[in-house]
Amino acid sequence: MTTPYVLVLYYSRYGSVARLAQALAAGIDEVGGIESRLRTVPAVRADHEAPVSDIPDDGPLYCTLDDLAGCAGLALGSPGRFGNMAASLKYFLEQTTNEWVSGRLIGKPAGVFTSTSTPHGGQEATLLSMMVPLLHHGMLISGLPFSEPALHDHIGGGTPYGTSWVSGADHQPPDATILTLARHQGRRLAQLALRLHDDNS
Repeated sequence: MTTPYVLVLYYSRYGSVARLAQALAAGIDEVGGIESRLRTVPAVRADHEAPVSDIPDDGPLYCTLDDLAGCAGLALGSPGRFGNMAASLKYFLEQTTNEWVSGRLIGKPAGVFTSTSTPHGGQEATLLSMMVPLLHHGMLISGLPFSEPALHDHIGGGTPYGTSWVSGADHQPPDATILTLARHQGRRLAQLALRLHDDNS
C-alpha cells in the first residue's frame, strides 16, 4: 500500500520560502503513517511562461499535476508580490482545470505560508490570495491556531492564516521561532490529512 503524502508546493526567489517549506516538510515527517513531498515550480516571465527545462538545476523537482492530484494534503507557499502570490505559482495553479473538474482535491486539507521583504509587504493578503484557488478546488483550509505559543511571542511573522516571515531587504533566513511555527503547521496539516485519508480509505 502506498504511503499517503502531503505535498509541500512552493516558489522561492531568495530562499526564505524554501526554508519555510523545508520546516513544514520536517513537521509533516514527524507524523507516522504519512510523508512529505517537497516540490517547486519554475520561474516564469511575461514573455516566456513555460519552463525552459523539465528538471531544475538543483533543489526539489518541479511539481507535476499528478503530484497535486495524488496528495492527501497540500501546503502552498509563495513570496508576496504586491499582496498576491508569485506569478510562477499562479501559473501552475491555472493549469489545474482538469483536477477541478474531476474534483480530485475536494475534502483534502490545505495550508499556506509566505515571506516578504518588508513588514508591510502584504503577507496576510498573500496568504489569502493562495487560499482562494484552494477553496475553488473544495479543499479544507487549515491555519495556525492561537494555541501555538510562538504566535504570541513573535512580532516579525506568524499569523493564524499560516506561517509568515519578514526577511528584510537583505533576505535574512527565517529565525528559529518562525521555523518552529512552520514545523507545527506541517505537523498539524499532516495529522488532518492522515485522519481524513483514513476516513476515506
